[in-house]
Amino acid sequence: MRGLAMASLDEIDRKLLAELQAEGRVTNVDLAKRVGLTAPPCLRRVRALEEAGVIRGYHADLDPSKLGFAITVFSMVSLRSQAEEDLRGFEEHIQTLPEVRECHMLNGEIDFILKIVSRDLQSFQEFLTSKLTPAPNVASVKTSLTIRTAKYEPGVPLD
Repeated sequence: MRGLAMASLDEIDRKLLAELQAEGRVTNVDLAKRVGLTAPPCLRRVRALEEAGVIRGYHADLDPSKLGFAITVFSMVSLRSQAEEDLRGFEEHIQTLPEVRECHMLNGEIDFILKIVSRDLQSFQEFLTSKLTPAPNVASVKTSLTIRTAKYEPGVPLD
C-alpha cells in the first residue's frame, strides 16, 4: 500500500479517512460502526493507511488565541538566490523558528509564504526584525496581518 494513490482507495477507506479527519479521537469500535465494519478489519485498514503515509499523524487542534497567540501573520518572502542550496538553507532556518507554523514554496514573484503566530504586534515586529528579515539570502519580506478567519478547514475534501 506504500505510495497509495487516492484513486486506489475504496469507499470504505474514504469513509474511514473522512471520519478520522473529522474526529481523530474516535475509538476503533465507533469508527468501525460508522463505516460498516467490525473492529479488527477496521483497525487493519487504518494501520495500512498509516503505513502508506495517507494518514500522517494525529494531533489536537489548538486555539492560538486561548494560548496567548493573539495574531496570525502571513509573510511573503523573496530570496536573493533560488539556487537549490539557498532554498534549502532558508527552509532549514525556518525549521528553527517555532512561530512559523507553515512554510510553502511558491512559483512566481514570491519564493515562500509563511504562516506565523505571535503573542502581539510588538512580539511579531521583534521576530520580523531579529529572526526573519536578517535570515541568510532574504531579499524582502512583505507581511499581512490576519483580521479574521472566514474559513478554517484542515485536511482535504473527501467524498
